[in-house]
Amino acid sequence: MGRTFVVENRPGAGGTTAYAALARAPADGYNLLAISASYTMSSALHRNLPYDPVKDFAPITLMGSAPYSISTHPSLPVKTVADLIALARAKPGELNFASGGFGSAGHMTGELFKSMARIRMTYIPYKGGELALIDLIAGQVHVVFTNLLTSLPHLRTGRVRVLAVTGARRHPAVPQIPTVTESGLPGYEPVSWYGWLAPAGTPGAIVARLNNEISGLIRLPDVQERFARDGADPVTSTPSELGERIVSELARWRKVVKESNLRVE
Repeated sequence: MGRTFVVENRPGAGGTTAYAALARAPADGYNLLAISASYTMSSALHRNLPYDPVKDFAPITLMGSAPYSISTHPSLPVKTVADLIALARAKPGELNFASGGFGSAGHMTGELFKSMARIRMTYIPYKGGELALIDLIAGQVHVVFTNLLTSLPHLRTGRVRVLAVTGARRHPAVPQIPTVTESGLPGYEPVSWYGWLAPAGTPGAIVARLNNEISGLIRLPDVQERFARDGADPVTSTPSELGERIVSELARWRKVVKESNLRVE
């Protein structure tokens, strides 16, 4: 586009610090936010948000998606999702699952799994997904919910067992691994997705230009190759389609938060 893009990381409070900063930014097309599925998770989890996750932003486009995976230590006597559910029901609360922190994607997808499977597992938070995987490899935890890219190297060395991937279909990177739906829990299909937002009030012509530019970039062969190497699928959308996804995902994660009694101030 003939412009320099400055990346400004705003960590803190599960991403809500960054979201609040964009909500207050000028709606001139020069302030954008890259989001992932955790945008709706964090917004569902935190009370008293300084922004409205729907009304304060102008959706631009999706840019990709990637499945999560359910991994166990090889010593755990389960080989399928159905086996895991059966064991958890036989030993309520005795199995544990780990992720890279309270409110993280791994935590929320684990809580959704518990809710849909109607099982009890003890949650163990870590300061990062890699730390959770290290303890899974060491046999200190039973199950980890994480993105497929993170679990792939350990699957290939046999240090973890990937029971299934999320999403509606098997992933081409591991076609031998079934989906959760086909291996024991129909309808469990959360995926990580990525997109772009601008502040509410950004002119429609600017949103349309950004949508066109980003969508064209995602269609480039070298960009699609980068996505494939990372276990992700390039996906674009109209602004309204991204807006509809945000609304539906907020409803899903608010339900999980309520049923699991999860909430942070």
